[in-house]
Amino acid sequence: MKERRKRNMSRTGLLFMFCLLMLCGCAQITGFMENTEVSGREVESLAAEKEDDTVLLGGMPVGIYMETDGVLVLDTEKMTGMDGKEYTPAQGVVSSGDYITEVNHQKIEGKKQLMDLVEHLDGEKVLLTVRRENTILEKKLTPVQISKGNYRLGIWVRDNVQGLGTITFLTKNNRFAALGHGIHDIDTSTLLTIKRGTLYRTSIQKVQKGSKGNPGTMEGIIVYNRFHRLGVIEKNTDAGIYGELNSDRSWIGEEVPIQVAKKEEIKTGEARIRCYIDGEVKEYTICITQIDKESDQVNKGMIIQVTDTELLKKTGGIIQGMSGSPIIQNGKLIGAVTHVFVQDSTKGYGIFIENMLKEEES
Repeated sequence: MKERRKRNMSRTGLLFMFCLLMLCGCAQITGFMENTEVSGREVESLAAEKEDDTVLLGGMPVGIYMETDGVLVLDTEKMTGMDGKEYTPAQGVVSSGDYITEVNHQKIEGKKQLMDLVEHLDGEKVLLTVRRENTILEKKLTPVQISKGNYRLGIWVRDNVQGLGTITFLTKNNRFAALGHGIHDIDTSTLLTIKRGTLYRTSIQKVQKGSKGNPGTMEGIIVYNRFHRLGVIEKNTDAGIYGELNSDRSWIGEEVPIQVAKKEEIKTGEARIRCYIDGEVKEYTICITQIDKESDQVNKGMIIQVTDTELLKKTGGIIQGMSGSPIIQNGKLIGAVTHVFVQDSTKGYGIFIENMLKEEES
């Protein structure tokens, strides 16, 4: 068994080519306070509704580490045995996108445990418990001896993923949403099923400007220790990643409350994105060129184009690492950046904030 060479997520575009922003306005409050004929009960009701529609604005970069729920099968391979013959023991037995959860009815936590168990089987048949989509299967195969005391199953596997992304919003009960799209495996293109994940502080070291056919990247350092943990990741979905923050929120800086907008409030035209460039979280001008309220892709409801001359000069437009950057229009959070157009890095897709909130609440 072999572990496929790790790839830098900031270069693969697995995660971070898009951003989402949610905005909230205070027009309701102003209008409400000026209406002297509104009853006290109605005032309380509208105030509660406004509070429910308010989140804390994101735009902060974070490091992401997630472990898969089971060992993910990437592919199978042909091997040369100790006898000089060629074998493909796993071909037709397991498939790309399967998750191996048990070996001989012993639960496994990661690829190292899987390899260790195979090493000690002395070539005897192995019973693998495999999760394929929503079905549990049991598959038998015979390891191949490639050298003395060294057996292999002929399967490429992965059990974790790391990268950079951007927080879209935080809630009053310390929940967070980020990325605006799910994390897919680079080799199988499947949405990763995760067992657990952790959010970390990150230090952005370099921004590589994008160009036609070559989206830029945000490169940073993540220190994987308890002193840099920001929270836990609980869900990886097509609408983003979600979880709970630690009680210490000093890393956020200024907390900016903002109302969220419904799809019906979003218009084509000028808007802003909030992201981290040159050591600060700042807003930049964009244009919403298309809106598809009935899109069958949850994270592609808007097409946006960066128009801010400062951001274009620094990044060339949307770059990897900006996924989850909030999109704001008329003082409300309306969505987040999710994808970049490879042939034109000034353009990309955005997700509606409604879609992110629906997933966070489910």
